[in-house]
Amino acid sequence: MNDFNDSNSKPSLSHVAPLEAVLFDVDGTLCDSDPFHLLAFQELLQEIGYNNGVRIDEEFFIENIAGKHNSEVAVILFPDDVPRGVELCDAKESLFRKLVAEKVKPLDGLIQLTKWIEERGLKRAAVTNAPKVNAELMISKLGLTDFFQAVILGSECEYPKPHPAAYLKALEVLNVSKERTIVFEDSISGISAGVAAGLPVIGLTTGNPASVLMQAKPAFLIENYADPKLLAVLDELDNKKTSH
Repeated sequence: MNDFNDSNSKPSLSHVAPLEAVLFDVDGTLCDSDPFHLLAFQELLQEIGYNNGVRIDEEFFIENIAGKHNSEVAVILFPDDVPRGVELCDAKESLFRKLVAEKVKPLDGLIQLTKWIEERGLKRAAVTNAPKVNAELMISKLGLTDFFQAVILGSECEYPKPHPAAYLKALEVLNVSKERTIVFEDSISGISAGVAAGLPVIGLTTGNPASVLMQAKPAFLIENYADPKLLAVLDELDNKKTSH
């Protein structure tokens, strides 16, 4: 277990100062979108009689679906008929977009954090396994289209997360070093991808329990962007910068 998550200890990212860039996952990291994914999968799978018509539960969703690329989800859900799985995932994305368009909102503290990043002139990108149309819709609905300088899609890389390719591509596109970049992620596959790329990853417990996320070795965990642990780390980075 990582000491950073002990309530009495103070996490530190002083080794990344001066900070150059911040990378964000989209689903579950910019907004709490997992409930919409779960609902869409529940409705469509129940409709076709999956699991004998019994709705999949949150535990099944977290274990088999959350954070994974649709190509992987299709195989998990329909190992004997992958094309059917792909078709279902496409239909699910369409239903998900309808739900998100109405209800999505930023995680607590996110807008304040984006202002903090902009004020310091830091580079920023979204790095996601979500389909392009989903990622663009969520970013747009959250009012962050102009904030991100790049959106890196897992489907446009050699491999999606948990492979580090998408994060390595983001570093290349922004022209920043991994030693001066931090990542925000909410899933095991996302945290694993950032860690494999050599980046310190701050994990969000939006949709997954802390005990699960810790397996992927994040630097530390936060509940949302208003978490005092994060604010203390940002203050430390500011102070370190001014003392350089």
